[in-house]
Amino acid sequence: MFKDIFRKTKYVTIKSGQNLDRRPSEVVPQEEPGIVTKKELPDGLWVKCPKCGEVLFNKNLEENSRVCTTCEHHFRISATLRLKLLVDEDSFEEWDADLKTQDSLDFPGYDEKISEAQEKSGMAEGVLTGRAKIEGVPFVIAINEAGFMMGSMGSVVGEKITRAIERAIKLRLPVVIFSTSGGARMQEGILSLYQMAKTSAALGKLAENHLLYISVVTDPTFGGVTASYASLGDIMISEPNALIGFTGPRVIKQTMRQELPAGAQTAEFNQEHGSIDLIVARNQMRPVLARLLRYHQEGARYGTTV
Repeated sequence: MFKDIFRKTKYVTIKSGQNLDRRPSEVVPQEEPGIVTKKELPDGLWVKCPKCGEVLFNKNLEENSRVCTTCEHHFRISATLRLKLLVDEDSFEEWDADLKTQDSLDFPGYDEKISEAQEKSGMAEGVLTGRAKIEGVPFVIAINEAGFMMGSMGSVVGEKITRAIERAIKLRLPVVIFSTSGGARMQEGILSLYQMAKTSAALGKLAENHLLYISVVTDPTFGGVTASYASLGDIMISEPNALIGFTGPRVIKQTMRQELPAGAQTAEFNQEHGSIDLIVARNQMRPVLARLLRYHQEGARYGTTV
């Protein structure tokens, strides 16, 4: 049913009016004749698209929600930027920001890695959780932070997601989780693997209470996250060309002695084989989610939600 509703919103093409993205190859003459050098430009002004190779002006890229204006490649974005693009202004209430990771297993160098990740991402841990609104519709949201140890799921990430789901049950609100992760966090061993069962059990309780869960998988989503909460959505959404799987193709080749089909771990392949319901471009994610949440809200009012 949801494929029919949103068939027209699978892709949205955004083209800039002018080709302003190519890096100028200007040269300036020096005092010594016959010697030229490239014009010096500050770092961070340009970025090369990994898909089409186009050199993009960073300002234009930011204005386009970090989607390539040439080939529509979706660059990875921070949890805070994604939140800004999605929810109504001043509607977000953060939960459990004070939860901090403990090195329970005394894993060598783990404390240093946590400190580096906090400095790099500006976040205390690898997920942002809380309550917000989209077009006035309230819901609970969790967003993985790729810049924090590749969004890996440790004890705090699992705990924050579980608490968010439990609060959603008490508040009678739907849940939306944006996954970006390399999987369970190896520095926490079995404690990180336990989060797979814990988050899945919480989502089971959400389903028992007839509340909607929308899972949005973004690039990349792998490992224990794919094997738990990322794959349990009532509605499964992905950004275009996101890589989704349990493990990488090299490991699969080594263990199974066979290669995956071309593009086997892309969102498009997963949609063709029934694992993804919708592929939604980033600039259309807000209206699509708003429509789904509003549909659920109306259904809950009249007792027709599943």
